[in-house]
Amino acid sequence: MKYISTRGEINPVSFRDAVMMGLARDGGLIIPESIPDVSVNLAEWKSLSYTDLAFEVMRLYSDLPEQHLKDLILRSYQAFDNPEITPVSSVDGIYVLELFHGPTLAFKDVALQFLGNMFEYIIRESGSELNILGATSGDTGSAAIHGVRGKHSMRIFVMYPHNRISRTQERQMTSVMDDNVFNIAIDGTFDDCQGILKAIFTDLGFKDRYSMTSVNSINWARILAQIVYYFYAAFRVMDKAGAKRVSFTVPTGNFGDIFAGYVAVKMGLPVKSLILATNENDILSRFFNSGEYSRGRVVETLSPSMDIQVASNFERYLYYRLDGNTSLLKEIMTKFAGTGIMRLDPGTNSIKDVSIQAGSADRKEMLSTIKEFYEKYSYLLDPHTAVGVSVSLKHIVKDEPMICLATAHPAKFGEAIKQATGRDLARHPAIDALENLPLRRDILPASVTEVRKYIEQKVSK
Repeated sequence: MKYISTRGEINPVSFRDAVMMGLARDGGLIIPESIPDVSVNLAEWKSLSYTDLAFEVMRLYSDLPEQHLKDLILRSYQAFDNPEITPVSSVDGIYVLELFHGPTLAFKDVALQFLGNMFEYIIRESGSELNILGATSGDTGSAAIHGVRGKHSMRIFVMYPHNRISRTQERQMTSVMDDNVFNIAIDGTFDDCQGILKAIFTDLGFKDRYSMTSVNSINWARILAQIVYYFYAAFRVMDKAGAKRVSFTVPTGNFGDIFAGYVAVKMGLPVKSLILATNENDILSRFFNSGEYSRGRVVETLSPSMDIQVASNFERYLYYRLDGNTSLLKEIMTKFAGTGIMRLDPGTNSIKDVSIQAGSADRKEMLSTIKEFYEKYSYLLDPHTAVGVSVSLKHIVKDEPMICLATAHPAKFGEAIKQATGRDLARHPAIDALENLPLRRDILPASVTEVRKYIEQKVSK
């Protein structure tokens, strides 16, 4: 499998080069030259363990020797506290796909444990060094740090919006004292952090000089690892419900998680609907309902990982939506960068007869959903998952199983749980252990120049 850019201006590259490149050198996003149809494999795949299924999916896109890929996958999921890796729970007619059983209690662990090991494998073979730059709205940072902390010949720099993520999310990052970890609190929003990241990666001289790559969901390997749990969950739920297809609701900020589901559908997974759920930062849900994608002001909410206006993975979706017309895509993205507005016909949001729907849930709806699910079913949702569940309840169809992605453990968002239930219910030993640890971070302005200077100083030491 070779990889190309959504903007069509790079020569096809190998899987390893795609992983190390992160953002394409022409400013676009890396995608595979083709997406394999695995419809004939579904009957064989449905009984596989998570790691065996991951191997079957990933081998289609990877150029690694098969035994090496198997070893990477097995090592990546050893730190998960559930043997199923991503188990599914049934809660009053909704199936909850629990993606929070990794070391930082967030769905990002599924991809970033794998990506950290993949980086290590590639640089060991090449004998090179690597500097990783990431931007996080909350969970990516800690998952990325725990995926690469202490690894030889790697440094990681993580930007996050100062005072705009949860206390727990920040402590999970800033309590890591390994010498190769650098946390940067940016005086701005997550969109500022993403803007700095993209500016640095489009400065090809700087990127090459410091061997930079990204752990954000712009890295194709992140998407690849997330495709797996769509297959895994669908197989488990179809078997349990006696159904021939399922629907998914995905709490969404950067469009990476739902894009992985989109690819799974293109591969042949039997899905009726993909339902995108946003909080008050509803640029994506507005697009899928009206056809207008318009940048606005970031609203701070109790689901901070979704407090995003410009979704970095949306360009990948647009590539397929525009039938691979890279010239048109580049024109549209250039105009959007200048005007903050993009318009497309909303009537063609489908793939293989699978509808893509969208909705949003505000603070009141989110808190009400947490309270209701705890009081009625003794099941505690984190605020992001509660947004997804709230939206999914508006789209459930009888006899069509609905799987809602649970993106984080509720203990990461204790304040939201208290507001919803009036009680301090959201606890986890890993979170409690953070309380008295020393912290380390540097606060910088939302400036490409200042972040670039910071990286130069740390690398040169």
